[in-house]
Amino acid sequence: MRVLAIESSCDETAAAVLSAPFDLESSIVASQVVVHAPYGGVVPELASRHHVEAVVPVVRQALATARRTLDEIDVVAATSGPGLIGSLMVGLQVAKGIAFARGLPFIGVHHLEGHLCAPFLAAPRPEFPFLALLVSGGHTGLYAVRAVGDITCLGATRDDAAGEAFDKVAALLGLGYPGGVAIERAAAGGDAARFMLPRALRGRRNLDFSFSGLKTAARIALERLGDDLDATGLRDFCASVQAAIVDSLIEKSRWALRQVDCRRLVVAGGVAANRALREALEALRRSDGIDVYLPPLSYCTDNAAMIAVAAALRWSRGDRDPLTKPALATWPLAS
Repeated sequence: MRVLAIESSCDETAAAVLSAPFDLESSIVASQVVVHAPYGGVVPELASRHHVEAVVPVVRQALATARRTLDEIDVVAATSGPGLIGSLMVGLQVAKGIAFARGLPFIGVHHLEGHLCAPFLAAPRPEFPFLALLVSGGHTGLYAVRAVGDITCLGATRDDAAGEAFDKVAALLGLGYPGGVAIERAAAGGDAARFMLPRALRGRRNLDFSFSGLKTAARIALERLGDDLDATGLRDFCASVQAAIVDSLIEKSRWALRQVDCRRLVVAGGVAANRALREALEALRRSDGIDVYLPPLSYCTDNAAMIAVAAALRWSRGDRDPLTKPALATWPLAS
């Protein structure tokens, strides 16, 4: 069974071809970072316009790279939500059009479920059930994942997501967009203990996150420093911000693993590419004897390969969607 998948939930236009279950034949991503960088974030109208321009060439390139034609595709999938509604509709309608014209089954995939399936793109692959830490620019949460479509939310951010906190602090520092990459780069070799920044909800026996207080604390600290923040201070400040975010993610993940008595942790989303987080997860693996599964770096950010995996797993359990399935700006992940 061969899947053609399209992803267009935010600012990447992506397509992939996958032979089930996990044999990836192609994965093409057209990024819009250059388009949105001058604005410090994604502009929805610009995003949807660029999807319209890019989606057909990206699909053609994915097929060409896989050395396949549409005659060799068995299932068409696309991200149905959540995301920017204008962006979602572009990829979704192209996928539906191909499915209708070819008489192929269609599967609409939850974007976040796609992220949770990204670690299946590399060995060793996780087995169900597992605990998942989903951490990105728009989402941060912990989930008990028994199977695709059988997911329970254990805790989520009460305000900003971790990636959003990176972006906002980077904007305060004038480091540009995307903020997570900029702060990680600037933090290299820095003293993460120099600036005492808050770890919200620390020590509480719940699994929720909060990062808005970190953003506020960072702003106040920068206002006090004024012109005294030299190159060394910038490096130490970025390292301290990064450590505050990573500490919160690790502490809550450790507590969740104990609470649900699980030894498998999947970490996915754009922030899963952060080097400091990966190092902390490796330390957690060694200290607690946890099996940790991460996507390859190229599949942490939005891509269609993860959507193809989610669609293949859904297909294997008999899922099909009508061509009337809508684009959804909001869509709870938990069942």
